[in-house]
Amino acid sequence: MNDPLPILHESGLLTDLDLHFARFMNRLAGGGSPELALAAALASHATGQGDICINLRQWARRWTAIAGETPVFAPPPTSEWLGILRASSIIGRPGARQPLILDRRGRLYLYRYWEYEHRLAEDLLRRAGEAPATVDETRLRADLDRLFPRHPQLIGPDWQKVAAVVAALKRVCVISGGPGTGKTSTVLKILALLTGQSGGRPLRIALAAPTGKAAARLQEAIRAAKPTLGLEPDQLAQIPEEASTLHRLLGARPDSVYFRHDRDNPLPVDVLVVDEVSMVGLALMAKTVDALPPAARLILLGDKDQLASVEAGAALGDICFGGGRFSPEFRARLAALTGEVLPRSRTGGSPLADAIVLLRHSYRFGAASGIGALARAVNGGKAAEAVALLTGEPREDIAWQTLTDPAELPEQLAEPVATRFAPYLQAAREGAGPAAVFERFNQFRVLTALRKGPFGVEALNHLCEAALRDRGLIQTRQDWYLGRPVMIVRNDYNLRLFNGDIGITLPDPDEPERMRVFFLGSDGALRSFAPARLPEHETVYAMTVHKSQGSEFDQVRVVTPNEPSPVLSRELVYTALTRAKQHAAFHGLPEVFAGAVERRLRRSSGLRDRLWVEPRIGGI
Repeated sequence: MNDPLPILHESGLLTDLDLHFARFMNRLAGGGSPELALAAALASHATGQGDICINLRQWARRWTAIAGETPVFAPPPTSEWLGILRASSIIGRPGARQPLILDRRGRLYLYRYWEYEHRLAEDLLRRAGEAPATVDETRLRADLDRLFPRHPQLIGPDWQKVAAVVAALKRVCVISGGPGTGKTSTVLKILALLTGQSGGRPLRIALAAPTGKAAARLQEAIRAAKPTLGLEPDQLAQIPEEASTLHRLLGARPDSVYFRHDRDNPLPVDVLVVDEVSMVGLALMAKTVDALPPAARLILLGDKDQLASVEAGAALGDICFGGGRFSPEFRARLAALTGEVLPRSRTGGSPLADAIVLLRHSYRFGAASGIGALARAVNGGKAAEAVALLTGEPREDIAWQTLTDPAELPEQLAEPVATRFAPYLQAAREGAGPAAVFERFNQFRVLTALRKGPFGVEALNHLCEAALRDRGLIQTRQDWYLGRPVMIVRNDYNLRLFNGDIGITLPDPDEPERMRVFFLGSDGALRSFAPARLPEHETVYAMTVHKSQGSEFDQVRVVTPNEPSPVLSRELVYTALTRAKQHAAFHGLPEVFAGAVERRLRRSSGLRDRLWVEPRIGGI
C-alpha cells in the first residue's frame, strides 16, 4: 500500500494536524506502515469532526463505494488492515494504555477519548444499577399530590410526576423533553421532594449548565418558580438560586484541560442538576460525572433531539438511546407511587433504562401550534409534511419565504430586522438601564447554519447593520456605536469572559461620552469593560444555530443556504425552530429544507453500545 496521506490532505479530507499526528504515530511505531499512518490520520480527523472514534470497517466500505472502480487509492482488505493495526506497538486493546485503542468492532480511538467513554459509561451504569433509595412513601405520595396536580390538558401519564419519582429512587435521573414540556419546573419540584426526603439533614444542591446563557435561564426559572412551591422555610433555603457554568463549578484552570475538582477531589454536593446537557461534549460530561461523589444524585436535563455539542460526542443522545422502556419491576413500583397508568414496553436491557424519562406533553405548544406540529414533523424525518406545514395554509406562529439568491436577502430581512431590533435600540437611546436593554434585545434574533459565505453569519450581520443604519436606528461611523451587540468568541479567564457571552455597547454612567460594553452575568450582575479590553469578538444581530443553543427568543428568522450543505441536518432545523417561543420564519428553498430534515446527524461513538448493547448481552 502506497502512502495515501498526501492525496487525502491535498483533497481537503485531512487537516495539517491530522497529517502531522499520523506521521508522528508512524515514527513512534518504527515507521514504514502506511496502514498505521492512514488509521491514525482518520482517528485524528474524526475527533476534529465531532466523532469519538473512527469505525474503520464502515470507513473502508464507504470509501470503496465513493471512490468507484478507479479509486485514487484503495485501503487494504479490512481484516488485513485490522490485523496490521492490532500487531502495532502503539495500538492497544480496550483497557491498555497505548496512544491508540482498537476495539473488537473495528473502532479506533485516541486513548483519551476511549478513557472518557469508558469511565462515563462505567459510572452511569453503576449509579443506575444501585439499589433504589429508601423513601418515606407516605411523605412522597403526599408531596407528589401537592406538587403535581392533574393538568386539565394532560392526556395519558403525567411524565413529570414519573420523572420526580425516578429522581427520588435513583442515583442518576435523565429527563429529556422538547420546549414547553416543563423540564425546569419538574426539576424544581424534584428538589422540593428531595428536601422532604432528607430526614432533616440539609442537602447540598448545585445547579449548572454548559454556558453562561443556559445557566442564567436556569437560574431565572428557579428564582421565579421557587415561591410557588409552598415549602417550609428550611426546605426553601436548601434550593439554590444561583446556577454556574460547568467549567466554573468544576474549577477551570487557565491553559489546562484539568479541573480543580475530579475523582480525587470531588465536588461538595449531594445533588447536582445539569441543564442543557445536549450541549455537553463527551470529555466535559465524563469529567463532570468523575467529580461527583459516589453517593450523590445526578439529574441531567436536556433535549435529546437538539444539535449535539460543538465538542466531540453526542453524549445525551447516546445516553437516551434506549430511554422510555422501564423494566417491569420498576414500572410497577412507579405506578404504585404515582398512581399513573404506565404503558408496557419491551425492557431496554440496561440498568439505565429505569433512569430515563422522556417528557412528551408540551404545555407551550398546543394542538393548533404550528411550531409544535413542525417540530414533530422534523423530528420524525417527515420532510414532505414539514415543507407542507411551512408553505401551505398560513399559520400564526410559523412562516416561509422562498430564497433563491443571496441578493434577495436585503429585501426579505431588512424590514423585520429593523422592526424587531428597534425597541432595544430605542431603549438604549432613551437611557434605559442595561438590564432593560438586554431584555428587549433578547426578543429577536436572526439564525443561520453557516459562518462564511453569502448566507453566513458574517454577511448577515453586515446586512443587519446596513438595514438599521439606513433607517437611522444606529450610527456606524465608529466601530463602537450605541447599541452595538457583540459576542465573545475566545475565552479570557482573567476577565471571566467566555465564548458565547453577549455584551451590548452603552454609555459609561460616569462618563457618558465614552462607550463601555455591558455583560449580564448568570447571577444577574452587570459588568462592563472598555471595548479595547475585550477578547476576540464579533457583532451578533445574527448568530449560528449552534451558538443559539441554550437561548430562547420570542421570534427568530432562520436563513438556510440555497444549496445542500454538510452542516444542514434534522437536528439543526429542530434546534433553530425551537429557539422561538412565539414565531419562527424560515428563508430558503423547499428542496434544501427537505434534504436537511431527511438527513440525521450521527456521530461515531461506542458509548451507545457500552450503555445499551453490552449490558444486554453480558459484555463484548
